[in-house]
Amino acid sequence: MDLLARRAADVIEEEIDRAKQLALGLAGGSTPAGTYRELSHRPIDWSHTTSWITDERWVGPSHSDANQAMARAMLVDQTGIRLLAPDTTMASPLDSAHAFSELLETQLTPGTRMVTLLGIGSDGHTASLFPGTDAIGATGALYVANRVPALDTWRLTATFDLIARSDVVIFLVSGSSKAQMISDIAGGRDVPATRVTAKERVLWLLDRGAADAL
Repeated sequence: MDLLARRAADVIEEEIDRAKQLALGLAGGSTPAGTYRELSHRPIDWSHTTSWITDERWVGPSHSDANQAMARAMLVDQTGIRLLAPDTTMASPLDSAHAFSELLETQLTPGTRMVTLLGIGSDGHTASLFPGTDAIGATGALYVANRVPALDTWRLTATFDLIARSDVVIFLVSGSSKAQMISDIAGGRDVPATRVTAKERVLWLLDRGAADAL
């Protein structure tokens, strides 16, 4: 995990150094948290970087399950980097996603370089783009509310259209529970994570556990 976090932090630091303005998409979960912790200890100039949350649970912004709460604790509060996150105190997930989509449209201006961190679930989902859900086919909007029947909950998520604006996408994958899915992807299986594209490159960073079935 430490090596994975350091490698991801190296790539992000290099991208920040080369960009005049950079938008950094932050994923939730325990694996990215290690990368955020590593970044917070580095002497990086964050003044020209804006971060944004790639997906969010329909809980309050300070809830322990909120991705934005983790990002604030691990990175934002330590570095002062600007954070954009959906307002989950609004009346509905649809209202929140629509407002955040419009906000991102104004912030991701031409000339802003974009680096997005993503994870992957054992079912192949990434962000909150779960197999068989409506968000898989969403077009036009940058961010949508997505009902996930398997979890009996709502999620807010970046769409494939938004992720495709990224110059670089970094998948961070750790643990043996992801090994079979990684093997399936390497064999050509079509899951949401394999539909992710970027302008320059999609980089997959795996630890030994995640790569165990390759």
